[in-house]
Amino acid sequence: MAETLGIDFGTSNSAAGICVGGKPHLIPLEGDAQTIPTAVFFDFEAKKMVMGPEASAALLRGDEGRYMRGLKSLLGTRLIRESRMLLGERIDFIEIIARFLAEVKARAEAATGKQFDRALSGRPVRFHSEDARRDAQALTDLTECYARAGFKEVRFLNEPEAAALANREVLARGDLGLIVDIGGGTSDFTLFRQDEGQGIDILSSYGVRIGGTDFDRRLSIARVMPQLGMSSPIRHAFGNETHIAPNAIFNDLATWAKIPFLYGPDTVRAAKELRKYAVHEKRLARLVKVLEQELGHDLAFAVEAGKIMANTPDVADPVIRLDMLKRGATLPLPAEMMTRKLSGLADQVGDAAEATLAQAQLAPEAVKKLIFVGGSSLMQVVERALTSRLPKAQVHRGAALTAIVDGLALRSAET
Repeated sequence: MAETLGIDFGTSNSAAGICVGGKPHLIPLEGDAQTIPTAVFFDFEAKKMVMGPEASAALLRGDEGRYMRGLKSLLGTRLIRESRMLLGERIDFIEIIARFLAEVKARAEAATGKQFDRALSGRPVRFHSEDARRDAQALTDLTECYARAGFKEVRFLNEPEAAALANREVLARGDLGLIVDIGGGTSDFTLFRQDEGQGIDILSSYGVRIGGTDFDRRLSIARVMPQLGMSSPIRHAFGNETHIAPNAIFNDLATWAKIPFLYGPDTVRAAKELRKYAVHEKRLARLVKVLEQELGHDLAFAVEAGKIMANTPDVADPVIRLDMLKRGATLPLPAEMMTRKLSGLADQVGDAAEATLAQAQLAPEAVKKLIFVGGSSLMQVVERALTSRLPKAQVHRGAALTAIVDGLALRSAET
């Protein structure tokens, strides 16, 4: 008999689960891991696509191929339907996501012995918070991804509402809780109350397109891209005047989803032209190296690791390690700098939390529990932005990477 599979398809990580005996059961998709990176690698030598940890391992080994991460961020944009030649066939990003989801389906079926023709998928409250048309198109795109993956039916549940369902027991009866779900691509909020039965009352949900990858991008632009020539003066071909290196290539190199689009002869040629006339030639030489050797994802991983280090208690001197540019090279990432560079984004997250309360016409003082989920909710600058706005709420940290899939698994039994 076909059952419903709960799937948390995330920007950075994904997971799957079902409800067993009234409790969530997460399905290992790779070894014993309850979550896997939402990443794929097209292996040019083996002529196949691999996903999850195997994709990340292939990148770090330096295997010949194309690595992709952050594909969820392309939903609702024109890029999602642009096709590329990969392993001898022309495919678009809808198809790449579909193949990822199809593999999740196949692994879940192999692990459980069940057939999953239906999916209950998490979704952000808003894929695109500033563009209603793109937001609607993103849901259309994701629905098509599931159809191409072999699911006959897919339903959607707002991700913070799934997390609220998984965290209902954190509240005393009648208390208000606010889910703060900072994922890789979006920040989502649900204000809820434990009801008299086994469920919850959703009072309001809200979301903005700000996530962990945006914090990574901000750090990369602030700390790493200047080392590659961002904002460097470039001499004119004739005369002594200079202009600033164009920002576009650096902005794209700092954006997870756009990195694969930079690996081509036109971009390398443009970088070499900048190096030719650069006042600081060594900086632009690093840019050329990154593009020629396809080190963009290595840089992005280094920034992400530095961010995590800077938010790890008892780490005295966090750094971004840039061994791929020069052995032993590091960039300091002190707490004061982190706060200064990221506080603007964190304040926008805080403003979104206040908007969630305003929708329900409730004051911040009414919230008893502030429940953080999502990998990027662990950032200290985010916690400060939220606790300052909800001074009477007790902080509770849910299962950062599995709260959403736990809730989807619980709800899957009802679909």
